[in-house]
Amino acid sequence: MPSIFKGATRKWLEEMALEMRVRQTKHFILVFSMGSQFDHLILQQLAKLGIYAVVADPASVTAEDVKKAAPAGIILSGGPASVSYGELPPFDPAIFDLGIPVLGVCLGFQMWAKHIGAKVSPQAKREFGVHTFRITQDDPLFEGIPKESLVLESHGDAIEPYDGLQVLGTTDNAPVAAGRYKHLVGVQFHPEVSDTSYGSSIYENFAFKICGILDRFPAHSIAQEKIEQLKAQVSGKKVLVALSGGSDSSVVAYLLKEAGAKLKGVYIHGIDRPDDEAYVKKYFGGQDWIEVEIADATDQFLAALQGKLEMREKRLAMRGVYKEVLEKKIEEFGADFIAQGTLYTDLRESGMGHATGATVAEIKVHHNTNLGFSVPELAPLEDQVKDSARNIGRDIGVPEDLLIRHPFPGPGLVVRIEGEVTAENLKVARTVDGIYIEELRAAGLYNSVWQAGATLTRSMHTESKGDGAGLGAVLALWAVWSVNGFTARFAQLPYEFLDKVSRRITNEVREVGAVVYRISDKPPATIEWG
Repeated sequence: MPSIFKGATRKWLEEMALEMRVRQTKHFILVFSMGSQFDHLILQQLAKLGIYAVVADPASVTAEDVKKAAPAGIILSGGPASVSYGELPPFDPAIFDLGIPVLGVCLGFQMWAKHIGAKVSPQAKREFGVHTFRITQDDPLFEGIPKESLVLESHGDAIEPYDGLQVLGTTDNAPVAAGRYKHLVGVQFHPEVSDTSYGSSIYENFAFKICGILDRFPAHSIAQEKIEQLKAQVSGKKVLVALSGGSDSSVVAYLLKEAGAKLKGVYIHGIDRPDDEAYVKKYFGGQDWIEVEIADATDQFLAALQGKLEMREKRLAMRGVYKEVLEKKIEEFGADFIAQGTLYTDLRESGMGHATGATVAEIKVHHNTNLGFSVPELAPLEDQVKDSARNIGRDIGVPEDLLIRHPFPGPGLVVRIEGEVTAENLKVARTVDGIYIEELRAAGLYNSVWQAGATLTRSMHTESKGDGAGLGAVLALWAVWSVNGFTARFAQLPYEFLDKVSRRITNEVREVGAVVYRISDKPPATIEWG
């Protein structure tokens, strides 16, 4: 497959021609990655539709390059830049004048709107989260979509009405939530995320009704493709797998099993949730295709975290111990490779992802990215998000009980404790997490939410337990609905359930003085506390 499109060199054009013959297609779409957390989901949406898409680097591709490449259409993703403040990302605006259909998503829409002369202004009422989108004018982009639907928005700027710019739809705070100018169409929301009700239809309409694409690629099994790729690397070789008891590392272990690797799984104990180790022992212990070792690093974690107060420095301290433990096990096992369940989500939130010249915001430091191990690293799921990784697991027989587990927080309970992590508050965090998850399962709610957790805050609350009075920590419960982790909505758990959990925690955990429930979506919040 051709690399990221950075220019219409002879070599790149020859590779593209070969790839398109293999894919039995005459058309492709260029996706300019402008730095959005969600840009990879655009590629996944197109792939599900059988459309061949290529990532383009906005910092190096010119209008002349695009003319030579001759895509059927162009998509500009969102990104962290602000058009209203003149923070235009690198991009040749002459591309907008080529006559090739363009779909601008959020920032991408604002960029072409500014290019045609429309004003883009910062708004007092910004839009983050799910809003109601209303179609105001018929357009092929919205064919077959109801006049009102839910969309995920994440923007602080708004496009103002402009002569010649057709307003196709609005939301409460965006007078131009969708628009068209000749061959340029745009939306102020993210069709690629699951929170947008008809997002897939929007991409399908753009590709087939606006760009005129006529064929769909006959997709092959992603799982089998990955197994074949891994076989060439690891068949008969020793691979150390970092197991967490969650779905991603489990899928990686099963892929490597099918690829014929000699496997050893290492589970690191110390800052884990109450039942993670039990899942590793249940599903991997005693298997003849993988050796499992439990490495207790509790003291190492606590020593590294001592005196660390901010989430970023705690994440970095945790990373150091994580790498140190795995490096030791690499040496002991004589591993040829190390494998992790790293997802594209992890890369993107860490400021990585597609290597283009656009600015990418670092949201958090993940424990499993850019560690620089002493042996080559395998990350077969680094081009996947949570839902697609789970589907790969289903294809190759990973037990469903592992696949539907709530995602493991990479830094474990470190991100569910505000301030310094001590042996005492680590014990409290583990206890309350156990109570919360136990009650979710008992109430039949565990599988209805994507992830849930309990965060021990630094806030103190006056308590009156028995005849005494004192201070106890405020504990924040949270739960979210999501599909892939890029976006999330807070789960509206029943009050009766929250009441029961709160009573159990305050009755059974002496250190907790009060329980609250977080109701923020992602965006604007992240799923984990820090």
